[in-house]
Amino acid sequence: MDLFDDSPDEIYPFKLHGKLQFDAQWDNVNQGYWITVLDGEIFYSENFFTKKVSDRCIEYFLENNSFDWSSANWREYDMEALQNVDFRNIKWRHDKLNMYGREVYLPRYSAWYGDAGKDYTYSGLSLTPNEWNKGLLYIKERIDKVAGERFNSVLMNWYRDGEDYLSWHTDDEPELGKNPTIGSVNFGETRRFVLRRNDDTSQKIEFPLSHGSFLLMRGELQHHWQHTVPKQKKVSHSRVNLTFRVIKGG
Repeated sequence: MDLFDDSPDEIYPFKLHGKLQFDAQWDNVNQGYWITVLDGEIFYSENFFTKKVSDRCIEYFLENNSFDWSSANWREYDMEALQNVDFRNIKWRHDKLNMYGREVYLPRYSAWYGDAGKDYTYSGLSLTPNEWNKGLLYIKERIDKVAGERFNSVLMNWYRDGEDYLSWHTDDEPELGKNPTIGSVNFGETRRFVLRRNDDTSQKIEFPLSHGSFLLMRGELQHHWQHTVPKQKKVSHSRVNLTFRVIKGG
């Protein structure tokens, strides 16, 4: 760069922390950034889906014959109460984990969809896929093209408000194979998504997962980086996240 170059630095829609080395290239066709970091690659598009499509998606995922999905107090519903809500399109669950000898509800609702036989086990939960529906297949086909993959399953997480969260973890279960590709799509409230290196947790990259955004993780990322969706007490409305995966075998 010229010593006296006064052109503005590029302002990225994501935040960098620590001495993180990266390269970001804009993809005009897919309207997002391809970001290369040590041991992995990320694609991030803030507005991958239009607002019209995004609005319809969250309505599709949460609409039911019992309540107005946009104003109901979903925090009041545990698994038993949730089973009495007649959701039209998604079979939501409120799963429990056994932690230190007691059962604890996950801080979010979830659902597992995919090809027949693509069972998945994580955090002690064993999931058998529900059959794909038109809404999920529409989204899958859009992101398959960018990922260069044929995703065969999706884990859906419904964050009722900012009190629901996802702890630090990696998506490295045996069913995903080596160097899995994970496609994350988001509808509803914007939530923080933070990645950090296992060997130097000061190196972080943070993305705002907004309404209609798409984030793709691939390469060796799941072996060298962790990610989280932290609590945000000021967030008062729902967000639905879909993480598309390729289950090996089955």
